[in-house]
Amino acid sequence: MTKLLILNGPNLNLLGTRQPEVYGSETLAMVEEKCLQHATKLGANVSCFQSNHEGVLIDQIHAAKGAYDGIILNAGAYTHTSISLMDAIFSVELPAVEVHLSNIHAREEFRHRSYISRAVIGQVCGFGSLGYLMAIDALLAHLGAE
Repeated sequence: MTKLLILNGPNLNLLGTRQPEVYGSETLAMVEEKCLQHATKLGANVSCFQSNHEGVLIDQIHAAKGAYDGIILNAGAYTHTSISLMDAIFSVELPAVEVHLSNIHAREEFRHRSYISRAVIGQVCGFGSLGYLMAIDALLAHLGAE
């Protein structure tokens, strides 16, 4: 069974209450449940993890090597600042998909740059929580697991 790790970065624990006009009204628990149900229907196993701390996210990426077949990452604001997360993804040599609830390219200019995008097979942004399901589909297709 294909195993995927879904990592969520800073402030995503506040989904549902933080700027719902930008990020929607679903909580992180609701998004994770949708991902678990979707992956199960496709015959995959998903584990979800959230941290507001960059080093903890890096540790999770490192631990994924040998334990997971791929990673889905919403790095939040670290997307635009973290060379360390980019390097971690490169170092584990696992396919990864970058996800954002909002369209980062239609927002403030500083959000247009993603360091993460250099290390991933693709990016899904602007579709709300549906983007996570799209990322699962894309990653499974990439792995030949669909």
